[in-house]
Amino acid sequence: MKKLKYIALLGVMMAFFSGCEKLSLDLTPESSVADGNFWKSPEQFESFIAGVHSRLRTYESNFMVLGELRADVFGDTPFSGEATQGWERFWFNTINSENPGLSNYAGIYNLVNQLNLLIYKTEPATNLTDANRSYYLGQAYGLRALCYFHLLRSWGKTIIITDPSITFDINNLAKAVSSESDVMDLIKGDIQKSEENFGTNYSFKYNDKAFWSKAATMMLKAEVYLWSSRRMGGGTTDATTAKNALTEIQTQLPTLGLMTNFRDVFTSSSVPASKNNKEVIFVLRNALLEYQMGGGSYASTFLPQSNLIINFWDSISATKISNAVENYSGGLLRAPVRKSAFWSFRDQDSRKLVSAKGAYTENAGVFTLAGCYINKFPGVMDAGSRKIADDYIVYRYADLLLMLAEARSLLGENPANEINLVRQRAYGAEYSEAVWGYPNQPVDTDINEALLRERFLEFLGEGKRWYDLCRFGESYVFKYTTATEDYQLLWPIDKTTLTNNRLLDQTPGY
Repeated sequence: MKKLKYIALLGVMMAFFSGCEKLSLDLTPESSVADGNFWKSPEQFESFIAGVHSRLRTYESNFMVLGELRADVFGDTPFSGEATQGWERFWFNTINSENPGLSNYAGIYNLVNQLNLLIYKTEPATNLTDANRSYYLGQAYGLRALCYFHLLRSWGKTIIITDPSITFDINNLAKAVSSESDVMDLIKGDIQKSEENFGTNYSFKYNDKAFWSKAATMMLKAEVYLWSSRRMGGGTTDATTAKNALTEIQTQLPTLGLMTNFRDVFTSSSVPASKNNKEVIFVLRNALLEYQMGGGSYASTFLPQSNLIINFWDSISATKISNAVENYSGGLLRAPVRKSAFWSFRDQDSRKLVSAKGAYTENAGVFTLAGCYINKFPGVMDAGSRKIADDYIVYRYADLLLMLAEARSLLGENPANEINLVRQRAYGAEYSEAVWGYPNQPVDTDINEALLRERFLEFLGEGKRWYDLCRFGESYVFKYTTATEDYQLLWPIDKTTLTNNRLLDQTPGY
């Protein structure tokens, strides 16, 4: 059975089918010789699909930056003596045209071009069964919609490219942006095409949730239509579409559900079964000795150096933090979790210690919190060091429940059931609906605040918080982050990209 070990074939293919290395649309044309020798068998299509998913996971770090680093999760001074090394511009929201934080639209158009090529080659292919052709197109259109949704939420107006590089006039590559409404139309259209091609097939390819699926398309559909409902005038019509997408998943995949123990959602990747646990809907696959989160950059951003962390204490065990346990390979803490974020969790909430690790100083038996770092992805010990080979979770069942609660709230329906399922898992044996359940917590007097808080507690460190705040509206962005102006909801375009594509204008405000 094929797995997401994307071996050397991927590198060969990507050399043949290169995409946008600069958002200038400075494309390396596809090799006609290579292309003439490819796409000859179902196995080659299958390999290309695997390659696309492999390329997707190389954007893990950028997805985290786009989706969370500018919010209210990270940002204290590194407590262990390390330095932020420029990362502070994200949580201080001081990115600008000179220091944009990310270049080349986060490289997302590289993947877009691969997906365009896949669609271009798959639609007329005569060497595929109808079932395989439809499944591949379902994946391709769904993934392209995901890419453009990241671009829309991050840059607003953006460039629409739906043809692969082989169809371009190499002498006329500059292209202007399209309106947000046109980009949203493309996203919704791709989602519809993905749905149509998947049809009633809700299976997970190779029984592996690291491949895009009908369920992933429907999760994306719900997220897109909630965004459209709140920010683009879609109102209750789009909220209804989101609700229906989520309830369809529940109907078609009744085996999905919450893991009983929150820690088990993120169990070490040394346990193969954890990679496809019942809560997971779509992940980016990482594995020991094959690929670490962010290509290894996760540890060098979010986890402390082993020779520094041993100077601090774990207050729970009342012992020094040990290299035998922590010892992160390549650890360099540049983005610590805010202590205020850590304190947002009640002690009874099981998500607290799973989401973040507190490092304490000790004086005469009194522990004082020095700082925190993300603890959600435990990694696996290998040769005396801890490798972060966990899957990066894009969609899971808790997200389904909380998006469904959000859709219900927009429609004037009661969201209590979905919210309380998440809270009940969080508090476990401590759960009492009268104390912890909706609408019995003080935050519950405002449903938007209740949903945002629950999503904050549930998804800390999963690349969702900034997008959540933006979806609910700029007032929430200004309330919870350091951003103070409307233009800061979007990202600036780096100067190299602007220089290479003269039809581009800088994001207004920057």
